Amino acid sequence: MAYKGPDDVAVAAVAAGAKKAALPLPKMLVGGFLAGAYIAFAGLIAVDTTAGLDPAIWGGIITLLNGAVFTLGLVLVMVAGAELVTGNMALVPMAVLQGRASVGQLLGNIGVLLVANLLGALFVAYVLAVATGVIGGPDAAEGTTAAANHERLAGLATSKAVGEAHHEVFLRAVGCNWLVCLAVWMSLAAEDVAGKVLAIFFPITAFVALGFDHVVANMFFLPAAWFAGVPGFGWGDILLNWLFALLGNVLGGGLFVGLAYWFLHLRGREREAPQAGA
Repeated sequence: MAYKGPDDVAVAAVAAGAKKAALPLPKMLVGGFLAGAYIAFAGLIAVDTTAGLDPAIWGGIITLLNGAVFTLGLVLVMVAGAELVTGNMALVPMAVLQGRASVGQLLGNIGVLLVANLLGALFVAYVLAVATGVIGGPDAAEGTTAAANHERLAGLATSKAVGEAHHEVFLRAVGCNWLVCLAVWMSLAAEDVAGKVLAIFFPITAFVALGFDHVVANMFFLPAAWFAGVPGFGWGDILLNWLFALLGNVLGGGLFVGLAYWFLHLRGREREAPQAGA
């Protein structure tokens, strides 16, 4: 059979969560840096492929295309291998609930990966997006790709930084990580790379097309816009966006995927003793 059933996926999710919780700090940092960079690559290609498209002509196709290319990020995380904090918000809590990891490991994993994901996203935002000229500054020559990318990024980042109320960011982040963690969950069901890519494609396309908020994606979009000289918001706005996106992502992934699927498929099974050092 080319895929796992839900009960088997739940067992695989607990095993994955336990493994992630037990990672040594250096591997957590490197894997987290890579995941932040992969999500930032996805954000950069999403900006580049939709820059210059006239909404009056293209309409919702723009957001659909944005979402479709953004799937690159989670494909790289799940297939190449990396440590993305938002996916771990479902997997590691399942390991805790099943006795395979401790609350301390959960908190440590989330904390370390937030920092590592941020470093990876900032690296791509500054070094590979702005310093390379892929995204131009305010004075980029009109009609160039760099200028179009600047305009597109400015619209995306401004809407996230100051266009959404805090409660809207929080609620959008709940929906976002519900879908992201469903993509992770379904990719665990697939036994081949093609199946994993397909499982990831639709939920990720949906969350981006709907304008939901992913804390690691916003670690790319907002700093990249600030580095590129987009006016109208500052680091206070950026940090508040990250805070409410983080809180919503924790609830969306932890409650609606981690806890819900643990309850459906694992509640009542014998819990295991935490591993040594947990």
